[in-house]
Amino acid sequence: MYDIVLFDLDGTLTDSGLGVKNGFIYALEKFGIMARHGELDKVMGPPLMDSFMQFYGFSFEDAKIAVKHYREYYRETGVFENTLYSGIPELLETLKSMGKTLCIATSKPDVFAIQVLKMFDIYKYFDIISAATIDDKLCKKSDIVKIALDKAGGNCYNSIMVGDRHHDIHGAHENSIKCIGVLYGYGNEDEMNGAGADFIAATPNDILKYI
Repeated sequence: MYDIVLFDLDGTLTDSGLGVKNGFIYALEKFGIMARHGELDKVMGPPLMDSFMQFYGFSFEDAKIAVKHYREYYRETGVFENTLYSGIPELLETLKSMGKTLCIATSKPDVFAIQVLKMFDIYKYFDIISAATIDDKLCKKSDIVKIALDKAGGNCYNSIMVGDRHHDIHGAHENSIKCIGVLYGYGNEDEMNGAGADFIAATPNDILKYI
């Protein structure tokens, strides 16, 4: 049904929660704010700057400093605190065998996105990598999705997005393509339905039936 498939990365292909949350804890401690893992699911998905400003009331300048601290931790340790979801290599292998064009569309900076994909040996499956820039000038999900679609020649008829948060759904819909919301990541069914997911997949294998 769809020839071009765009994938979010964190919470969709890999479970990056431990490293991301530890990075936030490290950065927040620099500002005297104590945080625990259980309260940090909200930071999984949005751009880093947005999370620090929206959830912790940081000014733009303080958020930039917090992101710098976060990346100090993430670059050395957090990037490795990550696991590949079960069934993802098989899903990607099947889609490639069907002749699909696979793209990454992630708000993670490109340098880290590529590192993670190579670390789990799934970089080889992707034709296009569209990611945020390390300077955060490109971080909005809809812009990242648009870049992937433009490079792949995607449109509303031949392309679909796969992601675990409402940002993925909105980013897809703002580019007039449909989105599969997955439930094994950091979003839940209420979030998927509330954001208007076109399809919902409980497992990686469920994604195939919509593509």
